[in-house]
Amino acid sequence: MPISPNFTSILEQEYEINFVQCYPNGVLKYTDLCNIFQITAGIHADLGGISFSDMQEHHQAWVMSKMRLEIINLPKWKEKVTVKTWIKSLENSRSTRCLELYRGNEKLVGCETYWVVMNTQTRRPENLALPHEHFIKYPENNASEKEVQKINLNVAFKKVLDHKVQLSDIDIVNHANNVKYLEWCLNAMDAKFVLRQKIKGFEMNFLKELNLNDDVVIQNHETIYTISKDDKICFALDLIT
Repeated sequence: MPISPNFTSILEQEYEINFVQCYPNGVLKYTDLCNIFQITAGIHADLGGISFSDMQEHHQAWVMSKMRLEIINLPKWKEKVTVKTWIKSLENSRSTRCLELYRGNEKLVGCETYWVVMNTQTRRPENLALPHEHFIKYPENNASEKEVQKINLNVAFKKVLDHKVQLSDIDIVNHANNVKYLEWCLNAMDAKFVLRQKIKGFEMNFLKELNLNDDVVIQNHETIYTISKDDKICFALDLIT
């Protein structure tokens, strides 16, 4: 698709929180927060001519490698919010994108994401084949206090539960969507801990893709959760509390 006449290097997208996006306490689910960010990033890519459809002409797609969320507050059912997003850096096969969630002028969430261009045939990283010079990059503009981090996995983990990847977990890139990894880990936690909003953020590392019918193991050590297949860690989550 050509670059939209409505394209801007900083996008602001409005949403209204609906009931299916909320926990029983009426607060936006952590997973749906991530979904809103993911959708907004996709809209910005569409407007700028580097969408999934554009990239598929070169057998490419964006896949998330790291994500850091810092939560000040969460919106509730029926509240209107605005997501602001921009590209912090984009070079060769890698890009850092920032996102912020606002209720009016009040910032609720800051997020930094790290993406990799993957060839959907070879399943290997490669340089972005599309032009992106029209995107102004904002290397000095941070959405979160800390940048995305690598999680320390040199600890002893304890098995929490098993999971088989279902069709509902698979997205258009034909692998488990990144939000699903978080969902599986949250489902393994105490519900009261999640509902009382004890979680103030997440550090997430996406290490290996998972596919339909893969058998995985969810493990835990203090604030860190991992998802493994054949004893190899595919995803790591560190809670900010």
